[in-house]
Amino acid sequence: MYYVYILERLKDARWYIGSTKNVEERLTYHNAGKITSTRPHRPYRLVYLESFENKTQALLREKQIKKSGIIRKAIKSRVEKYGPIV
Repeated sequence: MYYVYILERLKDARWYIGSTKNVEERLTYHNAGKITSTRPHRPYRLVYLESFENKTQALLREKQIKKSGIIRKAIKSRVEKYGPIV
């Protein structure tokens, strides 16, 4: 399985969207500062997760979420209403 995940910065609630095969390991890497793009903004918490059969599907969905404000707004609304969706 492959996953698309959304992390939320604890200090300002901004989001980071990514994809991976191992979500727990990836979150640990983000919070340990091993991911260059997120290092200065730690810590993060997992707020959203979708699973896919293969890497191609996950990467396509990651791009959809990143490019579409409508999709991000819908996900944000669900997370605010129901809490983290993981």
